[in-house]
Amino acid sequence: MSIAELAPKEVWENFQLLCDTPRPSNEEAELKRKIREKLAPCPVSIEEDEVGNLILRKAATAGHENAPGIILQSHLDMVAQQNEGTGHDFLTDPIKAYIDGEWVTASGTTLGADNGIGVAAILAVMCSDNIVHGPLEAVLTINEEAGMTGAKGLQPGVIEGKLLLNLDTEEEGELYIGCAGGVDVTGVLSYEPEVPNSDLAYLHLSVKGLRGGHSGIDIHRGRGNAVKLMARIVSRLQEELSVLRLAALTGGSLSNAIPREAFANIAVLPADVEQVKAVISELQETFTEELGSVEPHIHLAMESCDSAALLPDPLTLRLLQTIAACPHGVFRMSSDFEGVTETSNNLASISMDDHHIRIECLTRSLKNSSRDEAAESVAAVFGLAGAEVSIEDPYPGWAPNKDSHLLATLLKLHEEVVGYQPKIQVIHAGLECGILGANYPAWDMISFGPTIRGAHSPDEAVHIKSVEGFWNFLLAALGHLAKASR
Repeated sequence: MSIAELAPKEVWENFQLLCDTPRPSNEEAELKRKIREKLAPCPVSIEEDEVGNLILRKAATAGHENAPGIILQSHLDMVAQQNEGTGHDFLTDPIKAYIDGEWVTASGTTLGADNGIGVAAILAVMCSDNIVHGPLEAVLTINEEAGMTGAKGLQPGVIEGKLLLNLDTEEEGELYIGCAGGVDVTGVLSYEPEVPNSDLAYLHLSVKGLRGGHSGIDIHRGRGNAVKLMARIVSRLQEELSVLRLAALTGGSLSNAIPREAFANIAVLPADVEQVKAVISELQETFTEELGSVEPHIHLAMESCDSAALLPDPLTLRLLQTIAACPHGVFRMSSDFEGVTETSNNLASISMDDHHIRIECLTRSLKNSSRDEAAESVAAVFGLAGAEVSIEDPYPGWAPNKDSHLLATLLKLHEEVVGYQPKIQVIHAGLECGILGANYPAWDMISFGPTIRGAHSPDEAVHIKSVEGFWNFLLAALGHLAKASR
């Protein structure tokens, strides 16, 4: 069975279209073209705003013209992550989605259910001629995963509706009324590379097999950070060997993903190669014991590599100390929502060119003041290391409103339709609601979605049955709200 044959068919067919269309952040043009083609026979108007968001509009079902205007909102792009050796080109290759028991997942890459299922549902609503609804608008934003530029660029006055249904959360049976804000913190160390030493043996070290995951939703789960672990390996070797020179240390790729893999090229005395191998073996056992069942597939490896330019020794020490000192993980749990992270930092990636080492972090918090305080803490670590520091692209959180009329309505409806009271929740991730609400302060907003596991990692999977439940609740919400008057 292909995923396009799953129920509800109208949603899964659209999701197959998204899987077939490469759509990493900043590369949504082809998907937008296909959406226009898909909607061409439907009674929907389409426009593209100045930053590239698609705005869809559909008239109310006859007799429901006076119902409050509803806005459906999801983002077009997906996180592009893959396991090493998969060989996937996110600019040209389709996502190879398949059914795995009760789940749909992808072969070696992220699936894009975040937020492809939401987009697929919106397209299904817009194409349908038998769904009861009031006046409908949809905002399909660009570049959510790499800067939220679509949400930031949506101008006031473009959208007429007042009730926003964001379809970008990842747990069936929960209604979300708030989210974290975030800010990027970057430290750049500059250096002059030194010529390779032909008397040394060059080795390539790797940390692989970590689960990674969403840097907000999964940050409290205690998963390994590959960059942190690699720095520990090199530091340990530096302690044990009389000579260790660092040529490269890299890992991670996206600010909103916990780094799953990291790599280092080192140079040691030829006589010390076996000792390096012994240390790697010992640390494999140590990390396995530390991380236990959280990271069952962690794998450390060593192999020979070509010689390369070397970092100055003083810089190597500063770099390793900086990675060790940089906070990663939870700063504080929420005192208002049980089990929810309030403030965190993701030490997301380290990259190098011939003269610079760039360390990137994403700091999040449900409270803007705590976000800024945590970001300053991270920046201080970089500053003490002598790095050039930047704190950029802050975006606000979405402050919970427990007195929301939309929330009260959907709580009651969920109990009637689904049979149980949903959990009211906030999410430690950057939903676009906080940004959109800044330009549309009168909006009443709720977010919900199907159950997705492993977002932002190649383990990403969406629960098939939850998609059906999500779709049925969306239809019930549209039908119920269509009965109300403005």
